[in-house]
Amino acid sequence: MADVDLSLPTLHSNILAAQQRIKRYVRRTPLEYSPVLSHQGQCRVYLKMENEQVTGSMKARGAFNKLSKLLEEDPAVKEQGPITSSSGNHALACTHAMQTLGVQGTIFIPENVSSSKNEKLKLTGVSLLYHGMDCVETEKKGRQTALDKGATYISPYNDLDVIAGQGTIGAEIFEDLPDVDAVLISVGGGGLVSGIAAFMKHVKPEVRIIGCQPSLSKVMFECVKAGRILFEDSGDTLSDGTAGGIEEGSVTFEFCKKYIDEWILVPEEQIERAIYFMMEHHHRIVEGAAGTAIGAFMQEPEKFKDQNVAIISCGANISMDKIKMIINKYHVGPM
Repeated sequence: MADVDLSLPTLHSNILAAQQRIKRYVRRTPLEYSPVLSHQGQCRVYLKMENEQVTGSMKARGAFNKLSKLLEEDPAVKEQGPITSSSGNHALACTHAMQTLGVQGTIFIPENVSSSKNEKLKLTGVSLLYHGMDCVETEKKGRQTALDKGATYISPYNDLDVIAGQGTIGAEIFEDLPDVDAVLISVGGGGLVSGIAAFMKHVKPEVRIIGCQPSLSKVMFECVKAGRILFEDSGDTLSDGTAGGIEEGSVTFEFCKKYIDEWILVPEEQIERAIYFMMEHHHRIVEGAAGTAIGAFMQEPEKFKDQNVAIISCGANISMDKIKMIINKYHVGPM
């Protein structure tokens, strides 16, 4: 990646190009005002509802941008069959994009992929290969297989076209809320936060980018703190979409180090409460990764007094068993 232009003007231009490229394939999701969260923080809070995106997460943006751009550059990609790897949402997004664009491909997923995502993937009929118990192991296998076969590899986060696709969320937020002061974003491999931060820091440098990670899986936070990519274990977390490590040399590490202004680490109970909050007050189902960003605000609302705050509700792919557990734990009174 050393010879790639990572300047903000270039990234901003790439995000605007991505916005045009994917607009017929993805939804322009609502930025919904939250009266309850606004009251909690004595501020104005808006939820970017990527839980309503096609395939149930923001990952569709990056997948469509990457595959569409590949086809523009080389139509033979359709027959060659790209290879990708994912803990779930990126796999679902790539599968949908491949089917929509008529591309055959192969997807590597971890052996411990969540049951809800695994069942959805099986229904697509795409070629699934299970490898490893951590997303880094799965990514290594996928990348090596692509190298061996001479195929294109699509990283779930370590790819500038994928990052540009996710960055279109930032463009939409700025169109709807130009006075935004802070954006809370869940962080796993860092593709989502890298794209949004790149756009925001170009158009409005003073916007605060808040990186949110579960306390049990805070790999990127620890990497940024150490100043280098670490290879440490990731604990089990409800936020399975952000769990796991980061592959060596990932460009997202540089983005996170440079553009995340502050981190909030979120315990599991707070993630659960955020998911329940969304059901109770916004009548939406969200997954643990979305609950991480929403829970981060609920944990420290006083930090945002008098500000315009956007929170990325990044996905909705959560199992019914987990929803049932959360309802049973937090619901009081008759159903």
